[in-house]
Amino acid sequence: MHVTFHGATREVTGSFHIITTDEERILLDCGLFQGRRKEAEAKNRVLPVDPAAITNIVLSHAHLDHSGRIPMLTKDGFCGHIYCTRATARACEYLLRDSAQIQEGDASYLNYKTARNFLSKLKTGGKGSISREEMAEIKSILKAGDHRLNSKEILEILHEHQLEVVEPLYTIEEAEDALQYFEGIPYNHEESIGKGMTCTFYDAGHILGSAMAVISKTCNGRTQNIMFSGDLGRFNKPIIQDPTLEFAEEHRHIDLLIMESTYGDRHHEPVKDMKPMLKKVLQETFDRGGSVIIPAFAFGRTQEVIYYLHELYLAGEVPRVPVYVDSPLATNMTHVFGEHPETYDEETHVTFLENGLNPFNFAHLNFVQSVEESMALNRDTRSHIVLAGSGMCEGGRVLHHLRHKIHDERNTILIVGYMGANTFGRQIQEKAEAYETDGRKGQAPLVRFYNKEYPLRAKVVTLGGFSGHGDRDELMRVLKESNLDIKKIALVHGEEDQTLAFADHLREEGFEVNVPYQGQTMYVP
Repeated sequence: MHVTFHGATREVTGSFHIITTDEERILLDCGLFQGRRKEAEAKNRVLPVDPAAITNIVLSHAHLDHSGRIPMLTKDGFCGHIYCTRATARACEYLLRDSAQIQEGDASYLNYKTARNFLSKLKTGGKGSISREEMAEIKSILKAGDHRLNSKEILEILHEHQLEVVEPLYTIEEAEDALQYFEGIPYNHEESIGKGMTCTFYDAGHILGSAMAVISKTCNGRTQNIMFSGDLGRFNKPIIQDPTLEFAEEHRHIDLLIMESTYGDRHHEPVKDMKPMLKKVLQETFDRGGSVIIPAFAFGRTQEVIYYLHELYLAGEVPRVPVYVDSPLATNMTHVFGEHPETYDEETHVTFLENGLNPFNFAHLNFVQSVEESMALNRDTRSHIVLAGSGMCEGGRVLHHLRHKIHDERNTILIVGYMGANTFGRQIQEKAEAYETDGRKGQAPLVRFYNKEYPLRAKVVTLGGFSGHGDRDELMRVLKESNLDIKKIALVHGEEDQTLAFADHLREEGFEVNVPYQGQTMYVP
């Protein structure tokens, strides 16, 4: 067997690896690249292989940096199966539709800007500035009466004048078509995925339905095992099970482990400290009369924060201010969590289910449905908590809340997830950290979004322990406390400094390690 690494190599997003045998090509994940918009767009547009040449897909979990390019494959010739856990298949129903809606929306807006700029230059002959009245006339052509874009008119203008038309990576219809290829299978169940090849999923403890996949190939009485870790979670966190440490006898001997390394050189706060630390942030913010804005991934992080808030509110440990989940996708994903209590850990059963309580619903929790509700919330001056997407502040409703709250030192921006390199969330983190290190002296740093600069006066607090990724010690725990016998490790899904540092640590521990580059192929003897 050969493994070729096409994505998430010395970077975090865009997971995409191919196992090749004489008869089969099995794709491990099919994720979107995320980061600088132009760079991500260029990477996402080009698939490294012909979709028709792929036999089947093994999907570790539903996050878009692992699943987000699947509709591109299914629309361009892929005709196999997508194997994943049942919870992952259910989650992808919402995540891929939402991704397609964003793709369509971004393409429509870019086409609108092209048409608007063209008509503006046409009005002025390319000289001077356009008047408000003239711009209003142009907008009346390109927009419908309710401020929606007039896509038909925009495309007609672009085609007529041979202007560039931006197409979405895939449409909502194409995302929905992709869902028919999914095959949800249980954990610990061996499934045939090719000639002499099987896949068995083990719980990865990262998010609901996340899995480590053991791909076994048997030929002439000899079996080879490749394990793909997907994203590995933390131990002793609430809601879902810990990462698996006990594997079936036939899967213990691993010829190649393809392992994530997101936090390969970092240590998180202990899980037991998460609730007290969250409590402290909330109390300090409410004492200042402020609100807490939490950029949160719709799937996983939002539900975890809801869980902790529910516990704090039940115990009366913090003021019971209103909590708003301002993300239609997060609302849907919370319902998915509610549909799969069989995946919950013992703590969740004891604390909530055995007392007839839903972990993800309580009296002060509100799910914001409409844009109008979200806008009204922006104007609310009372203390409250908002969880909104996107998790890395690259778009979504969280930006509207930041626009209204980021300039006020009473408020807190609470970071509870990984902020990728070059994302707006990472920029907020780094500028706030520098400002705090300097004692918050002088002018507050400026951040630019929505074509305007805002002073970053709000407190920015990062609680790394909320991460869904295990830190270095937890990754090592999977390697050293499990019953696995691992011949070789290939590290993926980590920024280069994290991955290389983790590789050095693994070598010191006696493991044979490779850090592949994009496009590199490894032979599995």
